[in-house]
Amino acid sequence: MSDAGSGDAANARDKGGVLAWLDARLPVVSGFRKEYVEYRMPINLNGLWNFGAILTVMLLIMLATGIFLAVNYTPTAAGAFASVEAIERQLPSSWLLRAVHAGGASLFLAALYVHLFRGLYYGSYKRPREILWLTGLVLLLMVMVAAFAGYVLPWGQMSYWGADVAGKAVDAIPFIGPGLEHVLQGGDAPGDVSLHRFFILHMVVAFGVLGVVVVHVAALHFTGSNNPLGIEPRTPDETVPFHPYYTSKDALGLVLFGVLFAALIFFMPGLVFEAENFRPANPLHTPADIEPAWYFLPFYGMLQSVPSKFGGLLAAMGSILVLFLVPWLDTSPIRSARFRPFYRVCMGLLVLCFVLLGLVGRHHAEGGWMVVGRLAVVYYFAHFLVLLPLSARTERRIVLPDGIAAALDRDL
Repeated sequence: MSDAGSGDAANARDKGGVLAWLDARLPVVSGFRKEYVEYRMPINLNGLWNFGAILTVMLLIMLATGIFLAVNYTPTAAGAFASVEAIERQLPSSWLLRAVHAGGASLFLAALYVHLFRGLYYGSYKRPREILWLTGLVLLLMVMVAAFAGYVLPWGQMSYWGADVAGKAVDAIPFIGPGLEHVLQGGDAPGDVSLHRFFILHMVVAFGVLGVVVVHVAALHFTGSNNPLGIEPRTPDETVPFHPYYTSKDALGLVLFGVLFAALIFFMPGLVFEAENFRPANPLHTPADIEPAWYFLPFYGMLQSVPSKFGGLLAAMGSILVLFLVPWLDTSPIRSARFRPFYRVCMGLLVLCFVLLGLVGRHHAEGGWMVVGRLAVVYYFAHFLVLLPLSARTERRIVLPDGIAAALDRDL
């Protein structure tokens, strides 16, 4: 029996090689070919669809560099700052790995915001892609949690006071706020316990993101990709295999993104690192300007624009949570904003409000910025809760093209 089994295995290897033998028992190769080589994609995807591949590669880079940094990091109030300094100055080439990790966080969030905007603009949240949208929003929340926890870890001045501001914001929640603050910080002020918890949270959530990405990609492959027209492919001529058409396109996008990444790290490090955070945390000295990283500034602007701390926290949290309702708030049968003039204008105003809220957070909602911030907050929620449901009424007479091919021929 043993000899016969060995002979069968040898014959399989001779006929199709080791991969064929493995695929007959565990269809890894054929499954990969089906999902990433022969998988059919709409023929008209534009450059905004490159950001899915960019985010995947960036996630792997962040995990790889994060593991190395974690091995050399000391999660205590007395040793955290010194361990980061040692990584920067003593370990060979570690300054580059830390720059890649910190710069990657900024570009990862930037790419994630573009990815989110693309989904809103082209209606990628509509039936049958609700699960795809919801898992994407879960990923957004997880990445934001991991990014904030990672921002605290260097234990510089901005890290310490950022954690302190977050704790006070949580404390403003009625009834449960003080308990949540204690769970988050382990005491009345950031210290050893809070730093250790932020370190564990950062690592656990970062690897949890990888698991949710698998579910997100599975949902994408089950329902198929949306496209700029928002019209499902109707014939084989309206689709192409993923390889080589979109693998080459994604490769070009990754190269361009890599050039931007390198320029940020080597020529514009001031955009990645804050000078104040190169000073060790000092609970007795409050920095003149306490503000989060740029990717949290719009939510910080909301937090400051609302008069009460709890109201500001509700606005900041609600700005993300309202996105979970978008598939049901938008009742229009038309997906893409290309065929929705009113919605297209609303989307432009939404992006403008998001940018303005970032500027409000940067200027601490003082003077005229307070008025701008409050108007932007009102429009942000009005966009989703009022204008989005009403937009369907303005689109009843819009006639869509018969298919992707017909629309492309018409454009030509």
